Amino acid sequence: MLEPMNSMASPYRIITVCTGNICRSPMAEFMLVEALRAAGLEGRAAVDSAGTTSYEVGRPIDPRAARVLDAHGLHGTNTRHTARQFDPDWYTGRDLILALDVDHYGHLREHAPAGSEDKVRMLREFDPAVDHLDPLEKGIEDPWFGDQSDFEITWQLIAAALPGIVEHVRRELDARARLLTGA
Repeated sequence: MLEPMNSMASPYRIITVCTGNICRSPMAEFMLVEALRAAGLEGRAAVDSAGTTSYEVGRPIDPRAARVLDAHGLHGTNTRHTARQFDPDWYTGRDLILALDVDHYGHLREHAPAGSEDKVRMLREFDPAVDHLDPLEKGIEDPWFGDQSDFEITWQLIAAALPGIVEHVRRELDARARLLTGA
């Protein structure tokens, strides 16, 4: 018999989304998993990734993205990732949907069922250095068209937002706990 789920037992679910799910979104996924682990939130939050298109479905992470992740200590990502397309059912299954660029943000918000639009946020909204900018100015350009240095820039832009995302997750988990305890 399955136990009934409660919000305390289920993890806070995050999905990172880019175009093909081979560069930016898997980088953000693996970086965020590590940041949450380092913050002691492993098991309390779950992260995955997807693309807005089916262009790259079934393919591994881009080797240039894997090299950057490896260089920063996140080894083996190229064997742990298979690109997939965002499934509309995931609007209800995720607590936070992080768009990596403005086109993803627009697509995800446009297709969100009523009441789910606010789950869609720009990943860089959590970077205090760009907090004052409009969401449409917080995109991370696709490094696929560039060289290895563009993937390093992508790393840096994602990394700058991670502390803010971790703090957001911590606040959301604390709010869930207060709801359950009535405090």
